[in-house]
Amino acid sequence: MSGEAARHERLVALDKRHLWHPFTQMLGWLEDEPLIIERGEGPYLFDTLGRRYLDGVSSLWVNVHGHRKPELDAAVRAQLDRVAHSTLLGLGSVPAIELAARLVAVAPPGLSRVFYSDSGSTAVEIAVKIAFQHWKQRGRPEKCRFLALGEAYHGDTLGSVSVGGMELFHGIFKPLLFDVLRAPPPYCYRCPLGKSRPSCEIACAAEAERIVAAHANELAAVVVEPIVQGAAGMITQPPGYLRRLREACRQNDVLFIADEVAVGFGRTGSLFACTQEGVEPDLLCLAKGLTGGYLPLAATLTTEAVFESFLGPWESDRTFFHGHTYTGNPLACAAALANLDLLERERTVERAAEAGKRLAEALEPLAAHPHVGEIRQRGLMVGIELVADRGSRAPFPRAERRGHRAILEARKRGVILRPLGDVVVLMPPLCLDGAQLDELAHVTRAAIEVATA
Repeated sequence: MSGEAARHERLVALDKRHLWHPFTQMLGWLEDEPLIIERGEGPYLFDTLGRRYLDGVSSLWVNVHGHRKPELDAAVRAQLDRVAHSTLLGLGSVPAIELAARLVAVAPPGLSRVFYSDSGSTAVEIAVKIAFQHWKQRGRPEKCRFLALGEAYHGDTLGSVSVGGMELFHGIFKPLLFDVLRAPPPYCYRCPLGKSRPSCEIACAAEAERIVAAHANELAAVVVEPIVQGAAGMITQPPGYLRRLREACRQNDVLFIADEVAVGFGRTGSLFACTQEGVEPDLLCLAKGLTGGYLPLAATLTTEAVFESFLGPWESDRTFFHGHTYTGNPLACAAALANLDLLERERTVERAAEAGKRLAEALEPLAAHPHVGEIRQRGLMVGIELVADRGSRAPFPRAERRGHRAILEARKRGVILRPLGDVVVLMPPLCLDGAQLDELAHVTRAAIEVATA
């Protein structure tokens, strides 16, 4: 056995002995041969045996410009020569201050304040807590409930799980969660209201509007992923849906929280997804692509009106008593600043929008496949729903794990994908060129052919 192979086997043994992987049934993991990544370059990852893979899911939806991007590497190294971390509790930080100003400058109009954390879950948790405390300190403590969509995913902390709506992920934790009003998801392929497009006239939006109006006196905020519900299976909202929901909030004095953790920073073809419908949220949650996929960092942006609810004498206890040890970490903020520079200088978002069109064309032959129910896409976010029968839309038996089979077949062909049940997800870095986009589509088609045969 070569030294490389021996090292790989040692790492596999240590992984199986000690590491607990997220969202992973570990019994199956222990029976399989794990893929262990050692390095990256551009849109590719390399394993411990030297094999190369196209990173088809941006290392879980975070990578923007590719791995080992020189400008991002340099920004982190330069910050290391200054300070790796200092707290924002009672102190300021140069990168955190500069990044806050940059985020406000590029965010939808009206957002003027930035609160940092370290993940999408915490960004949403913070937004929920801010909305709750805002109304209490405005003399409206009865406005303490939240409305979210069915099949929503907003993270894994208890507050973000409460506003989430995926039974598979969240059902077991119900005794720990606060009660949330729920609107039907705009899942046109499997409409929960039994309607069909376009004759439905977006009935799901009408139902959401009704719920907001009926509960306006008790609603603190509506929480929604703009344009695409990611973890639900890349459910794309029909045009006009988001705008109607935002207007319902405005008309009924309810805060609007846009969770752009997954859809932000160019994924859907614009820097922020909500701007595609002219939506200006009261709170905006950011993470994942914020640092270009380099370091954990999240931000919750809000308006001056909300921020002012927390101002008062020290003894008033109007302070937002929330924080994280690594809030506004300088290394992460330096990476985020370099990421924003690259987005602007390289016109990354505009090029990604064009890349999304090319990927759609390359995937078009799959649309007629007998086991492809629907291809849902916005920009470089794609979900391909596999079905046992195209005509009836009957799903495959869950135990067959057809989506998992597809990603294993893709891996054999040098592409890393990840399924959401039987929805095969493509969410590559925004830097892919035409040949790489074609490779991604070709391998995906081949993998689905084998997995559904």
